[in-house]
Amino acid sequence: MYNKFPKIKISENPEDCISDWESIFKTISEKLSMTNKETKVLAIDVYQGINHDEIEEALGNYLKPHQLFLTSSAFKSQKEISEMVFPDVTDDRVFGYMTKLEIKDFFDPKKLSILQEQISEAEHGLSVVFGHGASLIAEADVLVYADMARWEIQSRMRNNEVGNLGVSNSDTDVALRYKQSFFVDWRVLDRHKITIFDQCDFIIDANKKSNPKMLAREKLSSAYKQVLKQPFRVVPFFDPGPWGGQWMKEVMDLDPSAINYAWSFDCVPEENSLLLAFGDVTFETPAINLTLKEPEALLGNRVYEKFGAEFPIRFDYLDTMDGGNLSLQVHPTKEYIKEKFGMPYTQDESYYIMEAAEDAVVYLGLKNEVDPREMVRELKQAQEEGKSFEAEKHVGKYPIKKHDHILIPSGTVHCSGENSVVLEISATPYIFTFKLWDWGRLGLDGLPRPININHGEQVIDWSRKEAFSKNELINKIEKVAEGEGWIEEKTGLDPTVFIETRRHWFTSKVPHKSFGSVNVLNLVEGKEAVVESPSGDFEPFVIRYAETFIIPASVKEYTISPYGASIGQKCATIKAFVREE
Repeated sequence: MYNKFPKIKISENPEDCISDWESIFKTISEKLSMTNKETKVLAIDVYQGINHDEIEEALGNYLKPHQLFLTSSAFKSQKEISEMVFPDVTDDRVFGYMTKLEIKDFFDPKKLSILQEQISEAEHGLSVVFGHGASLIAEADVLVYADMARWEIQSRMRNNEVGNLGVSNSDTDVALRYKQSFFVDWRVLDRHKITIFDQCDFIIDANKKSNPKMLAREKLSSAYKQVLKQPFRVVPFFDPGPWGGQWMKEVMDLDPSAINYAWSFDCVPEENSLLLAFGDVTFETPAINLTLKEPEALLGNRVYEKFGAEFPIRFDYLDTMDGGNLSLQVHPTKEYIKEKFGMPYTQDESYYIMEAAEDAVVYLGLKNEVDPREMVRELKQAQEEGKSFEAEKHVGKYPIKKHDHILIPSGTVHCSGENSVVLEISATPYIFTFKLWDWGRLGLDGLPRPININHGEQVIDWSRKEAFSKNELINKIEKVAEGEGWIEEKTGLDPTVFIETRRHWFTSKVPHKSFGSVNVLNLVEGKEAVVESPSGDFEPFVIRYAETFIIPASVKEYTISPYGASIGQKCATIKAFVREE
């Protein structure tokens, strides 16, 4: 059965991880007692989404500080912050610019000076500085960081529990709060978090309400290094959508009463988390921390040099089985995304077909007789006047079957039709999708979904017509190697794309190399397989059908074999890595 909560064993000792607020603050108090000072300072720095009231209540119950100083009192006014972030947030409903702001930019110099003076004048006892940027405000005797994964933040946003950094806007449109978080808040807080990480004494996992966990920073750092010596999975999350299907419910053991599941984000380390197991106690940490803290070991030196501390490969599922068509869309070209949004690379992608009904199709590229001006005019007319858009008049439509691989370089008009399940393999900047037509439907919130024809018409490659799609984008598969019981095929992507994909069909053990890059794989055929180290460097790692897993670049070689019920059966994996230039 598909594992929705994959844990990574770090140790057998549950006492390595501290649970509940009482135990957490007892441990912090013991650490503070080692400081031989009459006046002591505890700084509790936090990520977005943290429940401040819960921590303040726990402080009062278990630590009872003499003074509590909130960093929010030194922030700029909400009006000033809104004006400061606007150039990056913009007035577009979907797109913005990756900010260069830092956490210090959110503080008002005069307010900050007053707060620091108040802290310095505190006499005797314990002072606690709490909130975003706490580590910058006072020299702490003990520094604690409360962390949270982005998917949990988004869940809390939907419940109107979380606003943006420095402003009280938790009741505004969730899409706008998400956008501001994506382009501003998370960039600011990640820069700050990784800068102070090695100064922290403890890290708190605040993902579960009223169920905190805490690790000494040295133990968490050691755990990250241990993760990088073996295959691992991030925690997948699932979301409904207006076109969502029913396949994931059964295959991934999801709530059968849910309306549908459209997306499964099975490898998006920016937003997924890791579950670190200490005996029967589990500590949840944002997967992006691994990328930020150990980029070279995870990504590989040449990948790190090219992309910096960013995980460049994404695997996710798009389920339209008994659902509807995805929106007709196009992704920006490299030149356009760099010029308009300051992004160094774009979302080239591919559809690996996991399942397909007999009537399943993909919309891909353009018809030979397409007239660009007429197509754009009809798209805008459909959007502005509520008329239907005849996609098949302008866009190619091709039948698909299980295990087809459809390549979608940027600039290619595309979408998956109903009654299929796509494993989407792509570059990471996934927010940059220009929707051209959404089949006249509303989102699950009852509102029209954002359409981006003005952007889209500027990046469509009008030369990608039927011959190109058939010859270059559909099943461009080439056998590149074989051995006893296995065949290796090159399946894409486009030569202009930095991601290489390889499919292995196997009935026995297959040797793999990481090619100096992080590898991302999925078991696309077979019930189970086992990943092993030829030299015994890590314990055997069992994967199940449809599970995505990561091989750090530091793991140079590994093997994959059928396992359990799949022994003697034909299995297959699809592997993605950053190709050498």
